Amino acid sequence: MRKAQKKQIEELVKLMEEAQAEIKNAIRNMNIQLALELLEQCQQGAIQVGTSIDVLEGEGHPTVTLLEQYCELVYKLHEELANGSLKASADAAIHTESVLRTSWTQISKSVEEDIPVRLEVVFCPYKASMWDSLESVWKAADEDSNCDAYVIPIPYFDKKPDGTFGEEHYEGLEYPEYVPITYYKSYNFEERKPDVVFIHNPYDQYNFVTSVHPFFYASNLVKYTDKLVYIPYFVLSEPNWTTMTDKRKDKMRMFCIQPGVLQSHKTIVQSEAMKEVYVNVLCNEFGEQYRSMWEDKILPLGSPKFDKVNSMSKEDVDILEEWKSVLFKSDGNKKKVILYNTSVNALLDHGEKMLAKMQDVFRVFHENRNGVALLWRPHPLIRVTIESMRPELWLEYEKIVNEYKDASWGIYDDTVELNRALALADAYYGDPSSLVHLCREIGMPCMIQKMEFTESANTALKDYLNQIIPLNKKKVEGEKNVIGKEIWHNLI
Repeated sequence: MRKAQKKQIEELVKLMEEAQAEIKNAIRNMNIQLALELLEQCQQGAIQVGTSIDVLEGEGHPTVTLLEQYCELVYKLHEELANGSLKASADAAIHTESVLRTSWTQISKSVEEDIPVRLEVVFCPYKASMWDSLESVWKAADEDSNCDAYVIPIPYFDKKPDGTFGEEHYEGLEYPEYVPITYYKSYNFEERKPDVVFIHNPYDQYNFVTSVHPFFYASNLVKYTDKLVYIPYFVLSEPNWTTMTDKRKDKMRMFCIQPGVLQSHKTIVQSEAMKEVYVNVLCNEFGEQYRSMWEDKILPLGSPKFDKVNSMSKEDVDILEEWKSVLFKSDGNKKKVILYNTSVNALLDHGEKMLAKMQDVFRVFHENRNGVALLWRPHPLIRVTIESMRPELWLEYEKIVNEYKDASWGIYDDTVELNRALALADAYYGDPSSLVHLCREIGMPCMIQKMEFTESANTALKDYLNQIIPLNKKKVEGEKNVIGKEIWHNLI
């Protein structure tokens, strides 16, 4: 039975207890008619409770058996009062109240102990490639025998340069096969009122590039649940509030004041240091008097993304057939694999210079392709971002992508399987990104690219490639999804 449904039954039980006290007073005051009416109301209330339990818990429930006995008792008392065999008096009042209370105490105890509460929990991811930020929490919920967990991927829209909605996307078919998907139009939030809703997109209408469907804005979802939980789809470099520059604080502010943080009942962050940043930013924004509220609301329980990356090894990966000729040498041995990540911010900040840098990087990797495999994984929002905010760059960028793909000496990875790339890679090269923190979590060496493409920069990159020792990450043994379980048990 859902928590809200049990609460309704408990409230009705309490009302009937109050009615029983009124029956005692009515008999004592010789008001037989009122006592009879109240007994009839108690019987109807018991029937209503029993019918609800029958529907929700199935026939033969022990509480229903007690309610049936209670109804027989109420009927007997009603008849005795009506035909005068039970005379109105103080003694009769005490007797009636005692008999009803004894029976009702058993019913109240049965309602409490024999009706387990089942939680209904909904996960609302929007991009399949970001599912790892919720997956281990979903696994913990799915393993809970007292919980019904639903994964409901939600649609999102590209935004045009004028801010209006463009193309609609729905990625519900791109999730792992082991994740049961519920179509968003088939779940009625208003009727179901899930106990907990998890989101990983905090922006509502304030993202310039994309927008989830407005129904799934945090400001709207919070109307349909008692607990809206926001878990960021990204991880950031660990901060230090004391030494943080004003410029960095200003950048962090944009993560901290989004609707997902402000509207949710709980926000999960990756560490105590990150919580300190969130709380201080929010206090600076809204006033120091709210510090205790933010301290309670921001929970430093870790990122489920770490669960995912720590659970993956090369043994878990299904390598796409078209990648094998890039990943393996002619003798069958695997090359060193470099994960090359290009970010949205680098393109927005550097424009044509970034395009030239990418071409120079490709040249270096092409020269070293016999021993090194390049796995290029651009940020999944590059296309919609550049088309919306820097459309003049798009044609040249698209040309570079097509030339790289057509040449077939490297891998172009725009799939939703980020963790496949992380499992295959031996090292990271590219822009500053949340990917860097995931790579460092599993001990992967990382080199951040700079915009220079001088000979010395190329020499440094070549030296980096030569120094890399292929990772041999073993399959993780023991307990998995530690962070997801911690989040689940702290929230429920």
